[in-house]
Amino acid sequence: MNPTRRRWIILSLIFAAIVLNYVDRQILSILKPTLKAEFGFDDRGYALLINVFTIAYAVMYPVAGWLVDRFGARLVMLGGTVVWSVACLGAGISNSIGSFAFSRGLLGVSEPGAFPSQLRAVTIWFPGTLRATANSVCVAGGSFGAIVAPPLVAWLTLSFNWHAAFLVPGALGLGVAGLWWWLYRDPPPEIHAQTIAATGSDDRRAAFSWPELWRTRTLWGVLLIRFISDPVWYFCLFWLPGYLQENSGLSLAQVGKVGWIPFLAADLGGIATAVWSDRMVRRGVEPLKARKRMLTVVAGLAPLCVLAPHLPGPAATLVIFSLVAMACLSWLFSLSVVIAEAFPTRNIASVLGIAGGCGALGAAVFNTYIGEMLSGLGSARVFAVMALLHPIAVVLLWTMTRREIPRQAPV
Repeated sequence: MNPTRRRWIILSLIFAAIVLNYVDRQILSILKPTLKAEFGFDDRGYALLINVFTIAYAVMYPVAGWLVDRFGARLVMLGGTVVWSVACLGAGISNSIGSFAFSRGLLGVSEPGAFPSQLRAVTIWFPGTLRATANSVCVAGGSFGAIVAPPLVAWLTLSFNWHAAFLVPGALGLGVAGLWWWLYRDPPPEIHAQTIAATGSDDRRAAFSWPELWRTRTLWGVLLIRFISDPVWYFCLFWLPGYLQENSGLSLAQVGKVGWIPFLAADLGGIATAVWSDRMVRRGVEPLKARKRMLTVVAGLAPLCVLAPHLPGPAATLVIFSLVAMACLSWLFSLSVVIAEAFPTRNIASVLGIAGGCGALGAAVFNTYIGEMLSGLGSARVFAVMALLHPIAVVLLWTMTRREIPRQAPV
C-alpha cells in the first residue's frame, strides 16, 4: 500500500477507536436510571462504579505511556482496543453488580493506552507541516464520541434493550482492533525521513532515560500547564450541564437538545486552530514556535467565562462556553503536539501519560472546591478563578517549554 495513503487510513482507524473509547465510557451515565433499576444500586453505588473506572484510568495513564515507548503503538493500541471492547461486552452480559463493576474497572485499565498510542503514531507518520492537524483529528474522536453517544445509546436501548447498548459498541471495537492489526505498520524510511526533517534529529537513536526525563525543564512545564489548564475543560464536561439547568433555566430535555453545542464547537475549533498552526509551519515558522503562537491567541477566549454569571440566559451561556470549550480543546489537542515537537519520539508517550495524569489531578483538586464555591461564594468567584488559568498557562508555555535534546544519543 502507498505509504501516503496508509497514513490517512491509520488516522481514520485511530479516530474510530477513540470515538468508541468515549462511547463506551459514556454508556453508564446515559443509562443510569435503567441500570439502577436493573441491579438495585443507589446513588452511592453509582458513585462507586464511577470511581472504579476513574481510579483505574488515572493509575494506568502513565503506565500506558511507558508501555507505548517500550513496545510501540501497534501492540498497545491493539491490546487496549481489544480489552476495552471485551470489557464493554462483559458489562452487556453482566447479571450482577459485581461482574458489572469488574467490567468497568477493566474499561478504566485499558482505555488510557489509546492516547499515547495515537500520539506516537501521528508523530512518526506525519511531518511537522501536518502533525497538529492529524493529531487534532484523532483526539477529536473523543468529543465526537461524547456527541454521538446519547442518541446511539438511547436508540439501541429503546429499540432492543440495555444489553445492546454495551454489546454493539463492544463488537464494533473488536472490528476496529482487527483492522488495526491488519493495516498498521511503522513507517518506511522515506516517511520517517520527513519526520526527521521536521524535528532535526533521528529520534530512533536519541532518547532520554527515565531519570533524565524528569530533569528536563519542559516536562515540568507541561505538567504545570496541564495541572492548571485542564480543570477548565473538566468544568465544561461535568459541571456545565447542571449549570445550564440551575442557572440558565433549561429543563433536562432542553439540555439534551442543545447541550452538545459547546462540544461540537470545541471539536471544530480545535481542528481549525491546529490547521492554522500547521499553516504557519508551512510558511516557515519553527514548529514549536507556531504551536506557542496559536495557543497564546486562543487562550484569549478562555477568560470569557467570567461573563457567564452576568449574562445568565441560556443562549449567552451556550455561546460563551462554546468559545471557552474551543480554547480548552485547542490546548488539549496542541499540547500533545508541543510534546511531540519538544521530546524525542521514544519519550513522547511517557510524557503524555504523565501529563494526562497530572491534568486529571488538577481537575480533581479544582472539583473539590467547585461545589463549595458555587454554594458559598457564588458562581462569579468560580468563573473569575477559571478566567485566570489559561493566561497563567501561556506564561508557563513560553518560559518552560523548549526542544529538549539528549546529551548523548546511543548508537
